[in-house]
Amino acid sequence: MSYLLKPEGYRPLLDLKQTELGIKQIKEFFQLNLSSELRLRRVTAPLFVLKGTGINDDLNGTERAVTFPIKELEGAPAEVVHSLAKWKRLTLADYGIEPGYGIYTDMNAIRADEELGNFHSLYVDQWDWERVIRPEERTVAFLKEIVSRIYDAMIRTEYMVYEMFPQIKPCLPRTLHFIHSEELRRRYPDLPPKEREHAACRTHGALFVIGIGAKLSDGKKHDGRAPDYDDYTTPGPDGLPGLNGDLLLWDDVLGCSIELSSMGIRVDRQALLRQLALEGEERRTQLYFHKRLIEGSLPLSIGGGIGQSRLCMYYLRKAHIGEIQASIWPEAMREECRAHYIPLI
Repeated sequence: MSYLLKPEGYRPLLDLKQTELGIKQIKEFFQLNLSSELRLRRVTAPLFVLKGTGINDDLNGTERAVTFPIKELEGAPAEVVHSLAKWKRLTLADYGIEPGYGIYTDMNAIRADEELGNFHSLYVDQWDWERVIRPEERTVAFLKEIVSRIYDAMIRTEYMVYEMFPQIKPCLPRTLHFIHSEELRRRYPDLPPKEREHAACRTHGALFVIGIGAKLSDGKKHDGRAPDYDDYTTPGPDGLPGLNGDLLLWDDVLGCSIELSSMGIRVDRQALLRQLALEGEERRTQLYFHKRLIEGSLPLSIGGGIGQSRLCMYYLRKAHIGEIQASIWPEAMREECRAHYIPLI
């Protein structure tokens, strides 16, 4: 079901030509900063992969992949990628990337089951990145270090946007606040997970929620994660599980938090087997990706995705992701947007 937030009195700060220029500059500037911060080289990525290899990302485990038969392969089915979480790790191995270095790529996807709205589209574009790490770096402290570097690149990009368009004032806090999803639950016990994020992000401005995918003390998950890429069960120094998380910023235009990145230290052999067992998905151990991870031919890594259109939407103070990218929207939503001065491309 689609939904639409309609900020009262909204008027775009930039016209269509300025918006297109801003999108171009933000994408070029941010990816260069991300590459230099994390020592990543750009690689070319697939739009689709063969079905049944275990390479495609399962996201929350319920979304349907867009599938089509390949004539030249006797009708073998291919899937449009959801993201490249597993493909990137295979690529690190194939390229022989050393610890401390990694890759990034432009990932484009179609998510047919997405609930459409201000932040969600059928079309997904993000920077997918992955970096090889050492065994001793599989810690919450190292996760925070990498997240902080990404946030530094976001702050620099915000200032670049201000230099281009002085009417867009910088508002990111100097430091990013870290909190575990269990601590978030304890702080706001009467709120559902998404409302907890809004409340904390309103207070701190920029937030990284650690531990996405494991059950909290109330027996519920903060949010879902597929069991075979992020490590969400290894305990940190405080005993709380999870070496992954989501990066959120407070959006003044819409009066809520916006998730810009999902990332984490990836499963090693032990975490993979543990998480597959917890989810009743042991059958996946027979898939190509999982076999390679279990046999030890894939490097340890950390990685994630950063939404390109969402990042541009935030920096350019837009009310709808459809002001940044061309996609398909319900006609009723288009009419509502026109009535509230939200020009969809």
